[in-house]
Amino acid sequence: MKKQVTALLSTLVLSTIAFAGTASAHVVVYPQEATQGSYEKFTVRVPTEKDVPTTKVKIDIPKDVEISRFEPKEGWKYNIQKDSSGLITSVTWTATGAGLSPTEFGEFNMQGKVGDNAKKIIWKAYQTYKDGSTVAWEGPADAETPASITTVVKDNGGEEGSHASATNQVAAGNEATDNNSASTLPVTLSIIALALGVVSLILSLRKNKQN
Repeated sequence: MKKQVTALLSTLVLSTIAFAGTASAHVVVYPQEATQGSYEKFTVRVPTEKDVPTTKVKIDIPKDVEISRFEPKEGWKYNIQKDSSGLITSVTWTATGAGLSPTEFGEFNMQGKVGDNAKKIIWKAYQTYKDGSTVAWEGPADAETPASITTVVKDNGGEEGSHASATNQVAAGNEATDNNSASTLPVTLSIIALALGVVSLILSLRKNKQN
């Protein structure tokens, strides 16, 4: 019986660790909510998931946002692509050094205007590793490699609308530098699920012993 209990607990713990790792290791663009017509700082957060460094990150710029500025990042260079009208359609950051090691993540900043009629911004990202493999973050929300989505809300206009835009810009910086509550939510839920599983196991063993 002890061996069965130990095996079950080990399985629960390993499942929890695996779930927490996959749930929090996505390429994400912040802020995850913006206002129509507002000017925003967008931050692309890229974690390295493999045992080799991340050396290149490409982001497709959707028509729902007009990106115009990029923040320089030490150890990286960037190239932009434009369409026939001069709008930026994608940006690619390439490491000039070692890149992002397996224990690191990086943040890449850009600035632009949210479309006046936009409803959501779907960011398709492509993460390339030193071994030449590429992960395409372009799937739906429930996919293993989902695209990051920024939900866009209507501008109420006037002072309230201006305040909302300013608030979103501040929130973008806060989310990009301190998003602990969001990133730890999957881990918290996993721990709760593990605890419930252990309690259920103990109750089951007591019931069997009484019988």
